[in-house]
Amino acid sequence: MKIFNIISIVLIGFLLLNCTPYTNLTKMNFEELKYLYPVKKVELNHGINLAYIDEGKGKQTIIFIHGLGSYLRAWEKNIPELKKNYRCIAIDLPGYGKSSKGIYPFTMDFFADVINEFMEKLNIRNAVIAGHSLGGQIAISTALKYPDIVSKLILVDPAGFEKFNEGQKQWFRDVMTVKLVKLTSIKQIRKNVYINFYNMPDDAEFMITDRIALRGSPDFDKYCYAVVKSVDAMVNTPVYNLLGNITQKTLVIFGKNDELIPNRFLNPGFTEDIAVDGASKIPNSKLIMFDKCGHFSQFEKAEQFNKAVIEFLK
Repeated sequence: MKIFNIISIVLIGFLLLNCTPYTNLTKMNFEELKYLYPVKKVELNHGINLAYIDEGKGKQTIIFIHGLGSYLRAWEKNIPELKKNYRCIAIDLPGYGKSSKGIYPFTMDFFADVINEFMEKLNIRNAVIAGHSLGGQIAISTALKYPDIVSKLILVDPAGFEKFNEGQKQWFRDVMTVKLVKLTSIKQIRKNVYINFYNMPDDAEFMITDRIALRGSPDFDKYCYAVVKSVDAMVNTPVYNLLGNITQKTLVIFGKNDELIPNRFLNPGFTEDIAVDGASKIPNSKLIMFDKCGHFSQFEKAEQFNKAVIEFLK
């Protein structure tokens, strides 16, 4: 009887682990995403309506750029605190969130042009550009192409610090397809979100539920296309050898336990080595690494992140 009970407990545990309520989620469109603040939109080139939130006031403006497959909610644990002293603008990149979906160029130059045009439309002469992951490489590319509009840089677990040879770049192109992104299983979506954290916070659950629910959106194929082409942009336009050309004061933040940088399959090694090497290439930079923290530093260690940013911008 005791053995039977143990087997029953094990089976129940297995079922609970592998059966989730996600299959009952109501499908939704991208416009139905719930954001912390009212969304505004501005029309840019290529027929793009760029969605953004604009909160707070201050002498310095921070423009926040999210990472691959993400959206402006990535910064929702930072803006409530930072908007007390700064104007905080978080955008949805083209193809993501509530911004327009379409067959856009999706190159690093394209993304840099989007940031430049967006700032022109809002009459912002210069701003602090904060970028996470893919957004970090976009921030670097913007600073290199349009140095006059970038006053400072905040790079959060940024793409671009890691080097890839031509064979590795082709691997990314071959593996990342629209079909692969579109058909990602619920189980894999959950894994993809969890791997961003050392210890995933409960309040990050929306990253899973939103991603699953959006599979029913008419624009989902175009979102998948944006994700794939964003990966192409990262590998096709490396910035590692250009880091020394960054003139802006730069804050680099990494989670010590980042499982995505370096790439576990192509460049097994330690995040700290990548972080130290990349930051050392930027002439006027400061590197901060958070203990027990993964790839989503600004969310997993929000309080430490916000304090670091405030200190950096003083």
